[in-house]
Amino acid sequence: MRRLLVTYLLTGLSACIGYQSAYADDVYRKIDEAIAHSPEYVAQYELKIGEARHALSTETSADGKFQRNFRLFELYKPFVSDSAMYFLRQCIQLADGMGDRSASVRCRSLLAIRCSNIGMYDEALNILDSIHPGGIDTLSLGTYYEAYNNVYSELQYYTRLPEMQTIYLDKAHHYEELMFQYLSPTHETCFLRREQRAQGENKLDESMRINDEWLKSVEEGSHPYAMVALYRYIEYKMQGDTVQMMHWLTESVLADIRNAAMDQGSMWELANELMLQGDIDRASHYISFTSDCANRYGSRQRNWQISPLLSHIAKEYKSQSERTTSQLRIAVTFISILALLLLGLLFFLHRRNQQLATARNALHETNGQLASLNAELKSTNEQLSMVNGQLSMVNGQLSESNRVKEEYIGRFMSLCSQYIDKLDNYRKMVNKKMMNKELDELFRISKSTELKEKELEELYENFDTVFLHLFPNFIDDFNALLTPETQVRPKEENRLTTEIRIFALIRLGIEDSSKIAEFLHYSVNTIYNYRARIKNGAIGNREHFERTVKELGLLGK
Repeated sequence: MRRLLVTYLLTGLSACIGYQSAYADDVYRKIDEAIAHSPEYVAQYELKIGEARHALSTETSADGKFQRNFRLFELYKPFVSDSAMYFLRQCIQLADGMGDRSASVRCRSLLAIRCSNIGMYDEALNILDSIHPGGIDTLSLGTYYEAYNNVYSELQYYTRLPEMQTIYLDKAHHYEELMFQYLSPTHETCFLRREQRAQGENKLDESMRINDEWLKSVEEGSHPYAMVALYRYIEYKMQGDTVQMMHWLTESVLADIRNAAMDQGSMWELANELMLQGDIDRASHYISFTSDCANRYGSRQRNWQISPLLSHIAKEYKSQSERTTSQLRIAVTFISILALLLLGLLFFLHRRNQQLATARNALHETNGQLASLNAELKSTNEQLSMVNGQLSMVNGQLSESNRVKEEYIGRFMSLCSQYIDKLDNYRKMVNKKMMNKELDELFRISKSTELKEKELEELYENFDTVFLHLFPNFIDDFNALLTPETQVRPKEENRLTTEIRIFALIRLGIEDSSKIAEFLHYSVNTIYNYRARIKNGAIGNREHFERTVKELGLLGK
């Protein structure tokens, strides 16, 4: 009974793990699709901004211009920080011109919030200190206190001095209380601060209740929904519910991308979670995307958050590269040992062949005396002939193996030497820029993927050159196995296409799709689809297609 219970538990656990894995794959697929369509989302959003700009250009009244400029500020707020601040300044000029003190104070307060959100704390405080809040409406006064609360909250979070952290925290709490008095309880910032306060006091039931109330006030999939979903992720993370926290983090990420938001906190969080889970490639892809968005948005603060993660990813890639180099050394050592064993076998077979030849000569000399054994001798000679044929084939294969080995070992040693020189040049360049304090340029270089893409292109070019040197007729022989409509012809001379490169690796004995995918930087599914599509176009038996490819270029083939 106990054994049966354990069996059921293990079966249920396996099914649960399989479900979670499939769910994660589906989630990442949705995010990847959203990133792929990001230019379309941005274009749609820019079209909306263009319509708002056109409406502004046709407006004649001062109040109408104020409303149009404020609408453009709201559109640019999650998109481009500098543009959002520009239209806020236009609103301030119009409000001052109309004598609308409440609107002027509110817009100046919103400008201070924009400044503090992108790390311009001195500018934010200078703007707020220049405001005299008397005689304004409740909303403007609440926004004024919200701006003070925001800048001191940011200063408290980012300062490294404990004594200043206490001062900033006290001021943030003071202005938070004033903000609650004048802003509506359903205001976004009020929801946010109430939830953060409950979380800080470890009142998770209360903070979740606030988030539930906040969630009901926003439209699903909207940009405000992304903010609520992000804090809901934090709620579940504090509770230790990994399934729900990743669900809501994904919801926030998708809402940000689909609404063309350039100021993305959720994508950074997702990349960090993936880094902790060891998914370096996906974390690098996502952090590169959100880094590009942050640069377009113009936020120093977001770049400060992203930089440590980018550095950590670079270290992980370096560690992986070192492990790969170690594995290559082991592989080369193993191949060398195998070559020695094959040479020993060849020597043994050669000696054996000599012995057989000697025996054959002896049998020939005694042929007259052993006439009765002539039939047996004939049979023996036929067997020896077969052995000689097999030896000839083995010799041909060994010759080709040695040729391939020598060529690739030579090229491998050359590439290793070149890579060491490149690393040393890169080190010198980094050292020089650090000495010259060119940190911005160094940061630009470090976040670019151009070096990786260039090195991959050079790797594939070297592989193509060596392979075509070893098997110059491979492309024509390979296409001869395919129907005319499925044949693959490279666009460049002495270069292979992705499809031909996959079967070139198979020709070299690398048949595992996962290893091929790792070398070519494709997914395993993509490699599988390429192989299946090519085999479907084979002239002969599709089941024997890859075995035939492995024999292309052999002696006698």
